[in-house]
Amino acid sequence: MELSMAELARQAKYKLLTGCVIPRPIAWVTSMDRAGLVNAAPFSYFNVASVEPMMLSVAVMRKPDGMRKDTARNIAEGGEFVVNMVDVHNVDAMNQTSAEYPPEESEVEALGLELLPSASVKVPRLGASRIHFECKLNQIVELGSPTVSDLIIGEVLHVQVDDELYHNGRIDARAFAPVSRLAGQGYATLGEVFERPRPIYEKKGNAAK
Repeated sequence: MELSMAELARQAKYKLLTGCVIPRPIAWVTSMDRAGLVNAAPFSYFNVASVEPMMLSVAVMRKPDGMRKDTARNIAEGGEFVVNMVDVHNVDAMNQTSAEYPPEESEVEALGLELLPSASVKVPRLGASRIHFECKLNQIVELGSPTVSDLIIGEVLHVQVDDELYHNGRIDARAFAPVSRLAGQGYATLGEVFERPRPIYEKKGNAAK
């Protein structure tokens, strides 16, 4: 199958991209507006951007009229946010926050979600999550012309990890039980875990003539 992007409609591109790039980790982002209203929303266009300094990237698609979504606007104005990681224990609560709440209504309040104070930013973290990345905004890259997505790069200032997940400097993936995003309404759990040692390149000598 050969697919030219110039010939595909937007929805077809969306289905292709979200069906091929799987599984995707989910950033359950809390942000806060100027009035102190806390917003919580999930985004699966999310990944590691850098280790030193530690940075995460979250892409937030804009609304059909080109306006920023609440999360992107809050982060642009306040310069802070928290990425709360999603697992099998909080996936249903996370899914509830994906509804299109109006800007003046907090998903956190509407759903009765517990908030906990953060250590390095004003934005609170979600008690339902067991791993939190407290971030300050590094930059927002506007993608497309006109802009269709805000790629948010955040520098991690502080991380909270539940004690039962962290052993000898490593995260216990089984205990974490993360949930990832697939296409459509699909999600996935960790599944089978296997290892492949990274090969070491060895320069070969010239073949004998």
